[in-house]
Amino acid sequence: MRSSLRLLASVSRSQPSKLRKPTISLDHFIQRQRVISLWREIVRALNKIPSSSTKDELHKYARGEFERNRNVTDLQHIRYLISTGKSEFDMMRRYIDEQVVG
Repeated sequence: MRSSLRLLASVSRSQPSKLRKPTISLDHFIQRQRVISLWREIVRALNKIPSSSTKDELHKYARGEFERNRNVTDLQHIRYLISTGKSEFDMMRRYIDEQVVG
């Protein structure tokens, strides 16, 4: 191996990459997928509303809630937030269905 490649290989092994994300547990991975699924469901529902200030406000509110809880790592708290988010979304969905039909 060339000396420059050998040096690069030794540096990359000794220092963790800043680009690599930390490894997460299976439970965290599953909860993350549930959060992403909820977000997509909300965005799809909001896209059914014709463009209006209400649509923008609902999207801003939903995004704000997700951003506010972005760094939560406790699994129990994540499960609670998903459950709460789903129940809030169910109430919001009733309003959305009224907007789309009406």
